Amino acid sequence: MSFEKTNIPNLVVFSPKKHGDSRGYFMESYNKEHFVENGIDQPFVQDNQAGSTYGVLRGLHYQLNPYAQAKLVRVLKGKVLDVVVDLRKGSPTYKQSYSIELSEENNKQLFVPRGFAHGYVVLSEMAVFFYKVDNVYSKKSEGGIIYNDASLNIDWKIPEADMVISEKDKILPNLADVQHNFEFKD
Repeated sequence: MSFEKTNIPNLVVFSPKKHGDSRGYFMESYNKEHFVENGIDQPFVQDNQAGSTYGVLRGLHYQLNPYAQAKLVRVLKGKVLDVVVDLRKGSPTYKQSYSIELSEENNKQLFVPRGFAHGYVVLSEMAVFFYKVDNVYSKKSEGGIIYNDASLNIDWKIPEADMVISEKDKILPNLADVQHNFEFKD
């Protein structure tokens, strides 16, 4: 298992070790002890899974406090571009984005702390996206940023004409207009 810190504080890429032979493979995708040893001590309370076809873009979403959610995200099938935006006031990377390709081939996982907007786009024909969260969902606490905000300049790696976006996500506000209540804690 390896844990790689990113250029954004508290945002960590986890690469599990995959053991394979003629029968297939085995991989420990989560071990609380190893995560705690690497500074991630989240009491996950729910697992979520979504299946989507090529071009589906979900995001950029967040939950306001007290329903903010830390997430451990990964792809079980296919390939996605996963994107986060740091919304923690006082963070040295406030309003900066980070993206990573997650796939069934690379088995990478991204730990996203509370205080980030999160989204992804499917790069393969089909993808199954899986994530653990440390807090329950609250509809009244939903927030989001429009996927094509010019100040973020996110390269989603597919043509905009191929993107499949919900009506709800098409009308999200720009980053400059979002309301949130996140603070950076080092």
